[in-house]
Amino acid sequence: MFLLQIYVFVLAAFLGFQIIGRVPPLLHTPLMAATNAISGISLVGSLVAAGGGHGTLASFLGFLAVASATTNVIGGFLITDRMLGMFKRDEDKVKNDEAAKPAEDTERPS
Repeated sequence: MFLLQIYVFVLAAFLGFQIIGRVPPLLHTPLMAATNAISGISLVGSLVAAGGGHGTLASFLGFLAVASATTNVIGGFLITDRMLGMFKRDEDKVKNDEAAKPAEDTERPS
């Protein structure tokens, strides 16, 4: 049984690598958004595992799963936001930069 699980794991890793490696650059952002949705589902599953009351070890492993899935979701959204920022036009970037700057004092020291 253990050998079958190793076989499935290796096959899934190889297949995942082949699929992701063949994705064109224009589809990376939508793919990242879909991956964030899957990570959100795994976060819900890890919350269920952590709160299932199946013992101390299961609760600890569930906590680790919640922490890992949360980090994955937050990091995925930050990376997606950064990637989308790369597609903004220069005019939009200048407007956003000007809006983010604090107001400067108009008084000059004597």
